[in-house]
Amino acid sequence: MKEIKNNIYYCGVQDPDRRLFDELIPLPHGTSYNSYLIKGSEKTALVDTSYSKTLQEFMHCLSGDTAGIDYIIANHGEGDHTSALRTLLELYPKALIVTSAKCKEILIDAYSIDDAKFLVVSNKERLSLGDKTLEFHLAPFVHWPDTMFTYVIEDKVLFTCDYLGAHYAGAFWAPETPEYLEGARRYYAEIMMPFRTHCQKYVTKIEEGIKPEIIAPSHGGVYQNPSFILNAYREWTADNPKNKAVIAYVSMYGNTGTMAKYLAKKLTELGVETELCDIVKGDLGDLASALVDSATIVLGASMVLANPHPCAVLGIYITNVLRANVKFFSLIGSYGWGGNLTGKIEENINGLKVEKLDYIIVKGAPKDETYAELDKLANTIAEKHKKIGV
Repeated sequence: MKEIKNNIYYCGVQDPDRRLFDELIPLPHGTSYNSYLIKGSEKTALVDTSYSKTLQEFMHCLSGDTAGIDYIIANHGEGDHTSALRTLLELYPKALIVTSAKCKEILIDAYSIDDAKFLVVSNKERLSLGDKTLEFHLAPFVHWPDTMFTYVIEDKVLFTCDYLGAHYAGAFWAPETPEYLEGARRYYAEIMMPFRTHCQKYVTKIEEGIKPEIIAPSHGGVYQNPSFILNAYREWTADNPKNKAVIAYVSMYGNTGTMAKYLAKKLTELGVETELCDIVKGDLGDLASALVDSATIVLGASMVLANPHPCAVLGIYITNVLRANVKFFSLIGSYGWGGNLTGKIEENINGLKVEKLDYIIVKGAPKDETYAELDKLANTIAEKHKKIGV
């Protein structure tokens, strides 16, 4: 264990070799499952536990502590933070699980834990450990309805579970580097962006109401300088995107790719920051990260069996469920003989509050008139961005 501050210890597990989270999200820097031990003068509390696949390593980390555990704080019920609960209750049979009412329900469903093992707390309720006082702040929908934060009042340390985290292994203290910030941004995009307005609200609550000196999330490094991550979240959750477009595409025989690259070049010439994402060969995390501050999404799609390529449908589905704060949408693509390129795509943009721009769909290879239409689309996007002030 490693001390964070005044008898508050890190007892998490680093997982640098994990490459996929939730069987969907690529992890270029691995991840960590952070747990924290708080030793008061009378009682000891453990904040969050660990993932099932790292249970042995987590328990070994705790084995050096002989003081026992009186309370296990469950800030959130997802398995990467709670898989050790049953093992801990066997080892510390007098311990109580301290959590929200919603999280209690989730944990009983997941682990069949007896009702008597829970101490349910409400918003701003406090729990004394002797010389340390825990204060609980309910924070639903960052990113599950059960989430809460735990704050050690005397030491000004705030445990935020998934909120403000990063999938980034090997950093005990969060480094204030562009690489780490990009890891935190990808994490925000993939997990928190669908709950952008909630995330926005809790930035203000933490800065103006709680005012911690240290923020300790359940993935990634511990923030000695909370403003580093809070300033980033303020920018990422802002209502106004940047003068930026994302072109996410699938190209089977190069035609759609040619259109996508031409459009990207024209947009760049017009001063619009443009990011090309090859959905098949690229990384869905890169697409999610690019969507954080983009004003426009253009989907490029080839066709398979008279329908959009499945990976194109996945790309727009991901954009939709992440509820990206884009303002404009267009579709470009190529087909061989016929079919419906737009139907399945439009079924998957119902969660986006976007204005649809012209679609450009060509049979076979792009032609002179296709490039003229792409020029027109580029100019439309640039003008639309100007009108909304980005």
